[in-house]
Amino acid sequence: MSKALAYAATSKTFPMAPITISRREPRSNDVNIEILYCGVCHTDIHTAHGEWDGLIYPNGTIYPCVPGHEIVGRVTSVGPDAKRFKIGEVVAVGTMVDSCLECDNCRAGLEPYCEKYATWTYNAPDRITGHNTQSGYSDSIVVREEFVLKLNFPEQNLAAVAPLLCAGITMWSPLRHWKIRPGSKVGIVGIGGLGHMGIKLARALGAHVIAFTTSESKRQGALKLGAQQVIVSRNPDEMNAQAASSISS
Repeated sequence: MSKALAYAATSKTFPMAPITISRREPRSNDVNIEILYCGVCHTDIHTAHGEWDGLIYPNGTIYPCVPGHEIVGRVTSVGPDAKRFKIGEVVAVGTMVDSCLECDNCRAGLEPYCEKYATWTYNAPDRITGHNTQSGYSDSIVVREEFVLKLNFPEQNLAAVAPLLCAGITMWSPLRHWKIRPGSKVGIVGIGGLGHMGIKLARALGAHVIAFTTSESKRQGALKLGAQQVIVSRNPDEMNAQAASSISS
Protein backbone atom coordinates (compact mmCIF):
# COMPACT_ATOMS: atom_id res chain seq x y z
CA MET A 1 0.00 0.00 0.00
CA SER A 2 1.09 3.58 -0.60
CA LYS A 3 0.55 6.71 1.47
CA ALA A 4 -1.28 9.82 0.32
CA LEU A 5 -1.63 13.26 1.86
CA ALA A 6 -5.25 14.32 2.20
CA TYR A 7 -7.76 16.60 3.89
CA ALA A 8 -10.35 14.72 5.89
CA ALA A 9 -13.36 15.25 8.08
CA THR A 10 -12.82 13.34 11.31
CA SER A 11 -16.28 13.97 12.78
CA LYS A 12 -19.53 15.80 12.03
CA THR A 13 -18.38 18.89 13.89
CA PHE A 14 -14.60 19.11 13.42
CA PRO A 15 -13.26 21.16 10.46
CA MET A 16 -11.36 19.49 7.63
CA ALA A 17 -7.76 18.78 8.61
CA PRO A 18 -4.61 17.32 7.01
CA ILE A 19 -4.25 13.55 7.30
CA THR A 20 -2.17 10.74 5.84
CA ILE A 21 -4.19 7.89 4.34
CA SER A 22 -3.31 4.53 2.80
CA ARG A 23 -4.07 3.85 -0.84
CA ARG A 24 -4.58 0.24 -1.88
CA GLU A 25 -2.12 -1.48 -4.15
CA PRO A 26 -3.11 -1.05 -7.80
CA ARG A 27 -4.81 -4.08 -9.34
CA SER A 28 -4.16 -5.35 -12.84
CA ASN A 29 -6.90 -3.14 -14.34
CA ASP A 30 -6.22 -0.02 -12.27
CA VAL A 31 -4.87 3.43 -13.03
CA ASN A 32 -2.79 5.28 -10.43
CA ILE A 33 -3.37 9.04 -10.61
CA GLU A 34 -1.57 12.06 -9.21
CA ILE A 35 -4.36 14.51 -8.36
CA LEU A 36 -3.80 18.00 -9.73
CA TYR A 37 -7.19 19.61 -9.01
CA CYS A 38 -10.40 18.68 -7.22
CA GLY A 39 -13.61 20.67 -7.22
CA VAL A 40 -15.76 21.27 -4.15
CA CYS A 41 -19.36 20.07 -4.40
CA HIS A 42 -21.98 20.69 -1.75
CA THR A 43 -22.39 16.92 -1.55
CA ASP A 44 -18.92 16.87 -0.03
CA ILE A 45 -20.07 19.26 2.69
CA HIS A 46 -23.27 17.30 3.38
CA THR A 47 -21.26 14.09 3.70
CA ALA A 48 -18.55 15.61 5.90
CA HIS A 49 -21.21 16.97 8.25
CA GLY A 50 -23.12 13.68 8.36
CA GLU A 51 -26.23 15.40 7.03
CA TRP A 52 -27.23 12.49 4.78
CA ASP A 53 -26.86 9.76 7.38
CA GLY A 54 -29.65 7.24 6.87
CA LEU A 55 -30.66 8.86 3.57
CA ILE A 56 -27.95 8.64 0.94
CA TYR A 57 -25.72 6.65 3.28
CA PRO A 58 -27.58 3.89 5.18
CA ASN A 59 -24.61 3.43 7.51
CA GLY A 60 -23.88 7.14 7.79
CA THR A 61 -20.61 8.90 7.09
CA ILE A 62 -17.62 6.79 8.05
CA TYR A 63 -14.84 8.88 9.57
CA PRO A 64 -12.21 9.87 8.71
CA CYS A 65 -13.85 10.85 5.41
CA VAL A 66 -11.89 12.28 2.47
CA PRO A 67 -14.49 13.78 0.07
CA GLY A 68 -14.09 15.11 -3.47
CA HIS A 69 -15.56 13.66 -6.68
CA GLU A 70 -14.49 16.25 -9.27
CA ILE A 71 -10.96 15.02 -9.84
CA VAL A 72 -8.43 15.99 -12.49
CA GLY A 73 -5.02 14.38 -12.45
CA ARG A 74 -2.11 12.79 -14.27
CA VAL A 75 -1.52 9.06 -14.75
CA THR A 76 1.57 7.87 -12.87
CA SER A 77 1.23 4.11 -13.46
CA VAL A 78 -1.16 1.54 -14.93
CA GLY A 79 -1.81 -2.12 -14.23
CA PRO A 80 -0.75 -4.73 -16.80
CA ASP A 81 -4.33 -5.23 -18.00
CA ALA A 82 -5.18 -1.52 -18.17
CA LYS A 83 -4.92 -0.58 -21.85
CA ARG A 84 -6.81 2.70 -22.19
CA PHE A 85 -4.28 5.06 -20.61
CA LYS A 86 -0.59 5.84 -20.71
CA ILE A 87 1.71 7.27 -18.08
CA GLY A 88 1.68 11.07 -18.24
CA GLU A 89 -1.80 11.45 -19.69
CA VAL A 90 -4.20 13.91 -18.04
CA VAL A 91 -7.41 12.24 -16.90
CA ALA A 92 -10.48 12.78 -14.74
CA VAL A 93 -12.56 10.86 -12.19
CA GLY A 94 -16.15 11.59 -11.18
CA THR A 95 -18.56 10.15 -8.65
CA MET A 96 -17.84 6.45 -9.24
CA VAL A 97 -14.77 4.24 -9.12
CA ASP A 98 -16.25 0.78 -9.70
CA SER A 99 -19.30 -1.37 -10.41
CA CYS A 100 -19.80 -5.01 -11.35
CA LEU A 101 -19.97 -4.20 -15.11
CA GLU A 102 -21.83 -7.49 -15.58
CA CYS A 103 -25.46 -6.91 -14.57
CA ASP A 104 -28.15 -5.73 -16.98
CA ASN A 105 -27.92 -2.13 -15.79
CA CYS A 106 -24.15 -1.99 -16.12
CA ARG A 107 -24.29 -3.50 -19.60
CA ALA A 108 -26.86 -0.86 -20.54
CA GLY A 109 -24.44 1.90 -19.49
CA LEU A 110 -26.33 2.57 -16.27
CA GLU A 111 -23.50 1.79 -13.85
CA PRO A 112 -24.89 4.04 -11.05
CA TYR A 113 -27.80 1.58 -10.88
CA CYS A 114 -25.55 -1.47 -10.67
CA GLU A 115 -27.59 -4.37 -9.28
CA LYS A 116 -24.64 -5.28 -7.05
CA TYR A 117 -24.23 -1.64 -6.03
CA ALA A 118 -21.94 0.99 -7.46
CA THR A 119 -18.77 1.93 -5.61
CA TRP A 120 -18.81 5.67 -5.03
CA THR A 121 -15.64 7.71 -5.03
CA TYR A 122 -15.87 8.19 -1.27
CA ASN A 123 -17.71 6.80 1.74
CA ALA A 124 -18.42 3.46 0.06
CA PRO A 125 -17.02 -0.06 0.57
CA ASP A 126 -14.41 -1.16 -1.95
CA ARG A 127 -15.84 -4.02 -4.02
CA ILE A 128 -12.97 -6.37 -3.14
CA THR A 129 -11.45 -5.28 0.16
CA GLY A 130 -14.54 -3.75 1.78
CA HIS A 131 -12.43 -0.82 2.97
CA ASN A 132 -14.04 2.63 2.93
CA THR A 133 -13.20 4.62 -0.22
CA GLN A 134 -11.38 7.94 0.13
CA SER A 135 -11.38 10.49 -2.63
CA GLY A 136 -10.13 13.66 -4.25
CA TYR A 137 -9.09 15.95 -1.41
CA SER A 138 -5.74 14.20 -1.61
CA ASP A 139 -2.63 14.01 -3.75
CA SER A 140 -3.28 10.62 -5.38
CA ILE A 141 -5.95 8.00 -6.05
CA VAL A 142 -6.20 4.49 -7.53
CA VAL A 143 -9.19 3.85 -9.84
CA ARG A 144 -10.40 1.02 -12.06
CA GLU A 145 -9.65 2.09 -15.63
CA GLU A 146 -13.28 1.90 -16.84
CA PHE A 147 -14.12 4.74 -14.46
CA VAL A 148 -11.27 7.02 -15.55
CA LEU A 149 -12.09 9.60 -18.22
CA LYS A 150 -9.84 10.92 -20.96
CA LEU A 151 -9.39 14.68 -21.18
CA ASN A 152 -8.67 16.87 -24.15
CA PHE A 153 -8.23 20.29 -22.62
CA PRO A 154 -5.45 22.91 -22.42
CA GLU A 155 -3.35 22.10 -19.37
CA GLN A 156 -3.15 25.73 -18.26
CA ASN A 157 -6.93 25.66 -17.72
CA LEU A 158 -7.33 22.27 -16.08
CA ALA A 159 -8.81 23.72 -12.88
CA ALA A 160 -11.86 24.71 -14.93
CA VAL A 161 -12.48 21.07 -15.87
CA ALA A 162 -13.06 19.81 -12.33
CA PRO A 163 -16.66 21.10 -11.86
CA LEU A 164 -17.67 19.36 -15.10
CA LEU A 165 -17.25 16.03 -13.32
CA CYS A 166 -20.38 16.64 -11.22
CA ALA A 167 -22.25 19.90 -11.89
CA GLY A 168 -21.38 19.67 -15.57
CA ILE A 169 -22.55 16.10 -16.17
CA THR A 170 -25.65 16.66 -14.03
CA MET A 171 -26.78 19.29 -16.55
CA TRP A 172 -25.29 17.68 -19.68
CA SER A 173 -27.10 14.37 -19.16
CA PRO A 174 -30.70 15.70 -19.42
CA LEU A 175 -29.76 18.06 -22.24
CA ARG A 176 -28.45 15.12 -24.25
CA HIS A 177 -31.32 12.85 -23.20
CA TRP A 178 -33.87 15.33 -24.55
CA LYS A 179 -31.78 15.95 -27.67
CA ILE A 180 -31.43 19.69 -27.16
CA ARG A 181 -30.34 21.39 -30.39
CA PRO A 182 -30.81 24.64 -32.33
CA GLY A 183 -34.48 25.54 -32.17
CA SER A 184 -35.01 24.01 -28.71
CA LYS A 185 -36.20 26.15 -25.81
CA VAL A 186 -34.67 25.38 -22.41
CA GLY A 187 -35.61 26.77 -19.02
CA ILE A 188 -32.95 26.74 -16.31
CA VAL A 189 -34.41 27.13 -12.81
CA GLY A 190 -31.94 28.52 -10.30
CA ILE A 191 -28.63 30.15 -11.25
CA GLY A 192 -26.30 28.43 -8.81
CA GLY A 193 -23.53 25.88 -9.28
CA LEU A 194 -25.67 23.71 -11.55
CA GLY A 195 -27.71 26.47 -13.15
CA HIS A 196 -24.78 28.43 -14.53
CA MET A 197 -23.47 25.23 -16.13
CA GLY A 198 -26.90 24.54 -17.59
CA ILE A 199 -27.10 27.97 -19.21
CA LYS A 200 -23.69 27.67 -20.84
CA LEU A 201 -24.22 24.10 -22.06
CA ALA A 202 -27.73 24.70 -23.40
CA ARG A 203 -26.61 27.85 -25.21
CA ALA A 204 -23.62 25.99 -26.67
CA LEU A 205 -26.05 23.39 -28.06
CA GLY A 206 -27.91 26.19 -29.83
CA ALA A 207 -31.00 26.38 -27.63
CA HIS A 208 -32.98 29.47 -26.69
CA VAL A 209 -32.23 29.69 -22.97
CA ILE A 210 -34.56 31.19 -20.36
CA ALA A 211 -33.16 31.52 -16.86
CA PHE A 212 -35.42 31.58 -13.81
CA THR A 213 -34.08 33.08 -10.61
CA THR A 214 -35.50 34.38 -7.34
CA SER A 215 -32.92 37.17 -7.26
CA GLU A 216 -32.87 40.31 -9.40
CA SER A 217 -29.15 40.55 -8.62
CA LYS A 218 -28.49 37.49 -10.80
CA ARG A 219 -30.12 38.89 -13.93
CA GLN A 220 -27.01 40.39 -15.50
CA GLY A 221 -24.90 37.41 -14.57
CA ALA A 222 -27.33 35.02 -16.25
CA LEU A 223 -27.38 37.15 -19.39
CA LYS A 224 -23.60 37.22 -19.43
CA LEU A 225 -23.51 33.43 -19.17
CA GLY A 226 -25.64 33.18 -22.30
CA ALA A 227 -29.32 33.29 -21.32
CA GLN A 228 -31.46 35.17 -23.82
CA GLN A 229 -34.16 35.85 -21.22
CA VAL A 230 -34.14 36.06 -17.44
CA ILE A 231 -37.31 35.73 -15.40
CA VAL A 232 -37.37 36.72 -11.73
CA SER A 233 -39.80 34.16 -10.34
CA ARG A 234 -40.84 36.40 -7.44
CA ASN A 235 -42.11 38.95 -9.93
CA PRO A 236 -45.69 37.88 -10.84
CA ASP A 237 -45.78 40.15 -13.89
CA GLU A 238 -42.69 38.49 -15.39
CA MET A 239 -44.01 34.99 -14.62
CA ASN A 240 -47.45 35.75 -16.07
CA ALA A 241 -45.93 37.25 -19.19
CA GLN A 242 -43.80 34.14 -19.69
CA ALA A 243 -46.78 31.86 -19.13
CA ALA A 244 -48.80 33.81 -21.70
CA SER A 245 -45.92 33.67 -24.16
CA SER A 246 -45.57 29.90 -23.74
CA ILE A 247 -49.27 29.34 -24.33
CA SER A 248 -49.32 31.49 -27.45
CA SER A 249 -46.28 29.78 -28.91
